[in-house]
Amino acid sequence: MRILFASSEVVPFAKAGGLADVSHHLPKALAKLGHEVHVVTPMYREAGECGKIITDTGHTLLVPISFRTEEARLYRSDISESVVVHLIRKDDLYDREGLYGNEYGDYEDNAERFIFFSRAVLELCKELGIQPDVIHCNDWQTGLTPLYMKSLYREVPQIEKAGSLFSIHNLGNQGIFWSLDMHLTGLGWEYFNMEALEFYGNMNLTKAGIVFADRISTVSHAYAKEILTPEFGFGLDGVLLSRKDHLSAVMNGVDYNRWDPSLDRHIAANFGIDNLEPKQLCKQDLLSAYQMDTDLSLPLVALISRLVGRKGFDLLAGIFDDLIDMGFRFVIMGKGEDRYHSFLKEMAGRHPGKVGLSISYDYSMAHRIEAGADLFLNPSLYEPCGLDHLYGMRYGTVPVVRATGGLSETVKEYNPETGQGTGFRFYDYSPQALLDSLRKAMNYFGNEEHWMRLVRNAMREEFPWEKSAKAYVDIYESIARKV
Repeated sequence: MRILFASSEVVPFAKAGGLADVSHHLPKALAKLGHEVHVVTPMYREAGECGKIITDTGHTLLVPISFRTEEARLYRSDISESVVVHLIRKDDLYDREGLYGNEYGDYEDNAERFIFFSRAVLELCKELGIQPDVIHCNDWQTGLTPLYMKSLYREVPQIEKAGSLFSIHNLGNQGIFWSLDMHLTGLGWEYFNMEALEFYGNMNLTKAGIVFADRISTVSHAYAKEILTPEFGFGLDGVLLSRKDHLSAVMNGVDYNRWDPSLDRHIAANFGIDNLEPKQLCKQDLLSAYQMDTDLSLPLVALISRLVGRKGFDLLAGIFDDLIDMGFRFVIMGKGEDRYHSFLKEMAGRHPGKVGLSISYDYSMAHRIEAGADLFLNPSLYEPCGLDHLYGMRYGTVPVVRATGGLSETVKEYNPETGQGTGFRFYDYSPQALLDSLRKAMNYFGNEEHWMRLVRNAMREEFPWEKSAKAYVDIYESIARKV
């Protein structure tokens, strides 16, 4: 099967969140199953700094946008020997310091940037003569592609037989733009209605993907149920309910070739489930890297996350000083809203030696954090799946999570009577619930027998991408070669 995978971010070329990891690991897993996979993504400024060889193909794409046609240059790289990556270079749209915005907010021309990308995906098929069986679109940045496939490109030979899958990785970001941006799409105003693009007087690119894709998927079974409710549907629950029979859930996976403490070249010492002592060396290395107090007896909590309110930083803000007083130490990596940058810098300044902070993302340091921390915290308001806590579990870093979305599926509450469970969960979205869950974790951290059992339970959990890839193939086969 020939699969075209369209994503607005792909590791190592660009990363803002978990979508970038999925867009790397899933295509690799699909290729290992014997499928031909092409990945398409914009060529951001980050791509030139990622260390991968990227070559100019000599091809130019002519992409209609509004009432004009714009040129983009086509570059090529790979993420494995069998997965080609096509990078669409248009510097006035993508050569910027951030993928979707900067510290001042989203870019004002994001509608143009990703309407262009959604259409460039299909122009690429024409230019290179690629005839996919399935085009797999991801989140709002590719939401128009399924609509284009059923309208302006329905008779294009390379496109006419392709099926489309639209995957929702985060319904909280929908690509909502004012109606006057409609001209950028090149579509007639007949598509600006309740059954298509219109959303409370605006244009909604996620809605386009939901309505026009042959199938829809999301990244955990729990989240697939949650987005059908007003609380987590963000205004699209009714549209999703109308297409419920076309909605599937496939849990994200982990690439254990990259995330394995027994093989990891990024960490201070390798360790495994039967040899946990070197994990303490990793903890010492992490504390030293952030110039923190090197008291190994205190629990070290990791957060690798976008620094935004929905990730639970609003909860953490109310109890951070209390947690430090209880003996917790924190290492936090990520970037996001300026208010949380300021808050975390204030906490690091107020508690010297007790808080390590990186307002950035560094792949190598992420490995050192997963290996060196005792606990991984994810207190999200909602979380479609989450990946970093899964990485942490393989490294014996015990998760503390709010029981929502994929977090509720992947973390089992520890039961001291049975010895079963992999971490700690809380339900109420409140500072007190978070505090109580961390207090419980600290109590078990002080009991070596229970803690070692918890650590080993977490390390035994398996979330292989191969299983997820097979589930996606089942979806692809149900929609491929539609005329």
